[in-house]
Amino acid sequence: MLSPQWLDELRSRITLSGVISRSTRLTKAGREFKACCPFHNEKTPSFTVNDEKGFYHCFGCGAHGDAIRWMTDQRGLSFIDAVKELAVEAGMEVPAPDPQAAQRAEKRDTLFDVVNAAQDWFVQNLRGADGSAARDYLDSRGIGAETITQFGFGLAPSDRQAMKSGLSRFPEEMLIEAGLRISVEERDPYDRFRGRLMLPIEDARGRVIAFGGRILDAGNSQAPKYLNSPDTPLFDKGRTLYNLHRAAPLARQSGRLIVVEGYMDVIALAAAGIGDCVAPLGTALTEQQIELLWRHVESPILCFDGDAAGQRAAMRAVGRALPLLRPSHSLKIVQLPAGLDPDDLVKRDGASAMERLLGEATSLVDMLWAHERDAIPLNTPEDKAGLKARLLDHIEAIADSDIRGLYRRELLDRFSAFVYPKREPIKRQQRGVPLPAASSPEVLGRLRRASSGGSRDAFSAAILAGLIRWPKEIDRHAETLARSPGLDARFDVLLDCIDPAQTVESCDISTILSQQGLEVPNPAEYSGLRFGFLSEDTPPEQAVSELGQAIELLVERPALEAALGEATARFEAELSDEAYAEQQRLLKRKLEFDGRLRQMATKRAAVS
Repeated sequence: MLSPQWLDELRSRITLSGVISRSTRLTKAGREFKACCPFHNEKTPSFTVNDEKGFYHCFGCGAHGDAIRWMTDQRGLSFIDAVKELAVEAGMEVPAPDPQAAQRAEKRDTLFDVVNAAQDWFVQNLRGADGSAARDYLDSRGIGAETITQFGFGLAPSDRQAMKSGLSRFPEEMLIEAGLRISVEERDPYDRFRGRLMLPIEDARGRVIAFGGRILDAGNSQAPKYLNSPDTPLFDKGRTLYNLHRAAPLARQSGRLIVVEGYMDVIALAAAGIGDCVAPLGTALTEQQIELLWRHVESPILCFDGDAAGQRAAMRAVGRALPLLRPSHSLKIVQLPAGLDPDDLVKRDGASAMERLLGEATSLVDMLWAHERDAIPLNTPEDKAGLKARLLDHIEAIADSDIRGLYRRELLDRFSAFVYPKREPIKRQQRGVPLPAASSPEVLGRLRRASSGGSRDAFSAAILAGLIRWPKEIDRHAETLARSPGLDARFDVLLDCIDPAQTVESCDISTILSQQGLEVPNPAEYSGLRFGFLSEDTPPEQAVSELGQAIELLVERPALEAALGEATARFEAELSDEAYAEQQRLLKRKLEFDGRLRQMATKRAAVS
């Protein structure tokens, strides 16, 4: 006996169009394939194959099925032979025959009888004399008779033994196995659902498999507000989506599938005319549920409450989805206004407000960036480095290499633009117009930064001298230098000299530096560093190329040193193999960096 879960896994690993195209010629038509139906004679194609939904359908003769059905109906194979052939293709092993599995399947059918009987009993209780309080609650929530019938509302009485007498034709053991009664040691079994408004939970075929109950006594703080059935032979909460059997057909028409936090949200939106909604069942969205959503639409919309809990739920879903991302399959996110759930929003502003929010859903990458950017204040370099580290952690979680690379580029571009905003160039002073006095606040600030130490080393001074010697290169490297914090303050002056309308000369820069009380770089500052771009013997093209390489090293150095310092501190704190390996990797990079710098700084000396 093959379990439904195993068969679902087999179907998910098979590309239906690939199976059918071996014997039937398919033509791509949008997101589907078309062909003349192989089950009846026709001249105009009415046979469609949809890989996303995993089924074929003929609008002419009504033929319909999945990959297994195709193998049995079109190829004439038995069910087990069809499964075996597809399993080979999918790289799966067919489970060995298990006599106990047949017994479990028989028991499963019997449990369906139990939960169906329980559903009928709950509905009768709601309609009876004891259901007045529950009916009043439904009326206060604006839930009308049509919605009550459509979603199967019922009532579980407060009596701990009410179900035992109400479903007395079933053995106690079956009620316990169906999750309706609870058995504990040294105590009599008792009803799981008591004093609750009840809702049936159905599978993708619309069969009742479990229940959810909302407490009616708001003063009972000891009991959970919502309670779902436990996992049973019929019900796996991590693989089930509430209302999928109703929402899936609507999703095929609308092209969207909305995920809300609970079944009452689903019902409220359905009553407002938004029926393509589902909900997980008491847990964060699981990997299996995400895959289930992707069978119906490529980018389901996750709709969360606008409070902190809703934010956390959204990020948990994002974290679950990142390793699963594949081309054309992602998630969209909607954040409701703070303090409102879907029911509140629809009642206050109408269904159109909800539709407007759904139309403005945020992409997964936008949600990820905004959440991490706003997670903590970014006041210090360490805070900003933490943001980058968190983004990289998310990126590394993505399994698909193409998507991972695109996420890396997108998020790191946003990080750079956010942390190192592009500066507006300050127009260079016109000749003959006095520059700011050395005592002005602007100049005093530069002087303080220039004398702060650390950043004004020989390497920086050499590059400053190179840029003064080749002033046209300032504009070429302006953006790189502007996004690199902690550089010698004289670089700011060079960047201020950029003016597309005028040609800057080396003598102009030297004059500007002097007039603002800043020292013009001289060979004493970078003695021993014989860069080619500082030598009169170096051809101009080679000189500016070497200057560009030196600037790249200048920008790379602080980030590399910071990373090495962080890795060393981590190793000293943890003394783990992983921390040691990271520290050694960065140390090797630092040695390679120093070697490149040494080679560049001494190459001209060797040549001369």
